[in-house]
Amino acid sequence: MRQIALDTETTGLSTELGHRIIEIGCVEMVNRKLTGNTFHYYVHPEREVDPGAFAVHGIGLDFLSDKPKFVEIFKPLLEFINGAELIIHNAPFDVGFLNHEFSLLGHQNQINHYCSVFDTLPFARKQHPGQKNNLDALCKRYTIDNSHRNLHGALLDAELLARLYLAMTGGQATLFAENTTSSTNQEGSEVFNLLERNKPLVISEISEQEKSEHLQFVEILKKSGTNLWEE
Repeated sequence: MRQIALDTETTGLSTELGHRIIEIGCVEMVNRKLTGNTFHYYVHPEREVDPGAFAVHGIGLDFLSDKPKFVEIFKPLLEFINGAELIIHNAPFDVGFLNHEFSLLGHQNQINHYCSVFDTLPFARKQHPGQKNNLDALCKRYTIDNSHRNLHGALLDAELLARLYLAMTGGQATLFAENTTSSTNQEGSEVFNLLERNKPLVISEISEQEKSEHLQFVEILKKSGTNLWEE
């Protein structure tokens, strides 16, 4: 099974106001293992970046002035994501922007023609009702290091999302698939190995003392009528 964690950054919040994608990042997983293969582009949006959006991701038009337009990355993107399941946090936002970009090119098919989509936001809300379920909150909850995330970034956020998805849905056996190789396409796209290879996850066993303390805590929950473990 091939899955791709995907994230975008944009010039603003609404396609109806003419906002465009300025960065797209994809991180590949095969059989629930990170392969190290990624797809990443900054994109010239052919319009200004809203100040509010710039405050979130720090990507301005000066930086984007020499970057390719979406039409130039369209085919490489489709080649990378075609047939995969996309893992997206708040999928309507990113999928809406991708479909908008497709339509601007006169392309009739939308994302769901090429990929299925798993939205981790409603999944997280179901798992953790009444709690914050943004990317930062989830990283903290699942002890995933996001200390280097000072600003939003599509590739960085896609990498964090891939790790979160694996943690939220049962983990993985090893961090990387075997025989991982980097890849580039004929246009020289920025497809590269993001992570070091063959680094296994650290598996920690709880001590007898920790097990005892946990059981004591469960007994307290039983008495209070909030024992989630038995629901």
